[in-house]
Amino acid sequence: DRVHLVAPDVGTSAALFAAAGHPEQLASVTVGTGGAAVPIDLGEPLASWVLDPDLDKYRKIDPHVIVNTAMDTIAGGIPDHIRKDYLACYEGDRFVESMRYARRYPEELPVLAGLLPQITVPVTIVNGRHDRVVPVANAEFLHQRLPVSRVVLIDAGHFVWEEKPSQYAAAVLDAI
Repeated sequence: DRVHLVAPDVGTSAALFAAAGHPEQLASVTVGTGGAAVPIDLGEPLASWVLDPDLDKYRKIDPHVIVNTAMDTIAGGIPDHIRKDYLACYEGDRFVESMRYARRYPEELPVLAGLLPQITVPVTIVNGRHDRVVPVANAEFLHQRLPVSRVVLIDAGHFVWEEKPSQYAAAVLDAI
């Protein structure tokens, strides 16, 4: 009757807002590798995407270049069909338009920070130990403020679910 919500990366804040607003609908929440800390603590290139006042300059960059650069950071690489799926998801203006979500962090994350102590749903925070895009400080920020939480650090980078899928799946299954 209740959902086990898994929402990594940019889904972190959305899932936690859902947990704050509708705890009766959630059995557990698994998040991580998403911006959460206040003040904002992000690495590059995400920090620029969030804080740069000029969104239009990103429209001039081929989204394939951006996506391939990000995918090339995944230790061990990814299969071609997964890379093609990522590329298809960001065709045309999709990448720049998706940036609007993270660019709301300066307004939304302080609101979320105020709600964290009220979230009673168990939250598992899974983060790559070597995530340079969204540093572990974001996971620690959540863990310190959520009443029922645990942090699982996996020896991986930002795309922890791609780099260590078995360990990531085990953390998700342990949460339910």
